Amino acid sequence: MTFKITVDLGACQGYANCLIEGPALFDIDDDTNKAVVIGSDEHDESLRAQAEAAKRGCPAHAIFIEDV
Repeated sequence: MTFKITVDLGACQGYANCLIEGPALFDIDDDTNKAVVIGSDEHDESLRAQAEAAKRGCPAHAIFIEDV
């Protein structure tokens, strides 16, 4: 099974907790100082734990995970 990660850029405050919890999935855009998802829209289950940790660690509640 795969999943999709989205970041609500309006809610993201650039704390970078997602980058700490999910370094294979997130980066911070230098221009906007907001989180961006690395790679494709869909990710496999091997990265699910990082995605869930990043979602839990986001103080702005800007990360969403959807099974596809």
